[in-house]
Amino acid sequence: MNFAAISMNMIENTLTFIIILIIFYSIILHEISHALVSYWQGDDTAKVMGRLSLNPFKHIDIFGTIILPLLTYFTMGIILGYAKPVPLNPYNYKNIKIGTGLSALAGPVANFLIAIVFAIIFHLTQGQQLIPYICQMVVFFNLLLAFFNLIPIPPLDGSKVLGMLLPDYAFYKFMAYERIGMIAIIFILMISGLLGFNIVGRLIIPPINFMMHLLGII
Repeated sequence: MNFAAISMNMIENTLTFIIILIIFYSIILHEISHALVSYWQGDDTAKVMGRLSLNPFKHIDIFGTIILPLLTYFTMGIILGYAKPVPLNPYNYKNIKIGTGLSALAGPVANFLIAIVFAIIFHLTQGQQLIPYICQMVVFFNLLLAFFNLIPIPPLDGSKVLGMLLPDYAFYKFMAYERIGMIAIIFILMISGLLGFNIVGRLIIPPINFMMHLLGII
């Protein structure tokens, strides 16, 4: 029995589990950030429904948390997913358009902040073997989540951020595409991945690499 190989395999599995756990909670913090900013603007819908909790079971979405990550992993080689979207009522905001945009922006901002925190830990733990690697992966996936969500296609966060800049009539017309937007995104991801032309990767990998260099990770 090759104990060295077994030991290495256990270390790799443990590292993978730790990274997945941190990324999963990064997604949860993304959603909680939406809820917090919404609450600060007068909407307590998410709080009343218990979505300001770190309990992972309150945030698991069968498709977004389980099925989509598997689909994107096997078609694109990367993992994309989302937690159960927090329930928000924009009619509780003083300004629906601005309130919606700020609540949406909070999610990617949370991922950028998580990336910065783990980049700092990365630099503080140089000389060690495992912690910098974990930090590097967490930084990458949080930047991936941030930039992917900033793509301005409904229902992604970027569409609502862009909506703040649109006239009112254009904003409401743009938001009307939310129901079909995610279907279109998933279709594009799968087809482009299967054809070997990762269009989403071409959009978000360059800014991810720029941020990784800026943070001194690569």
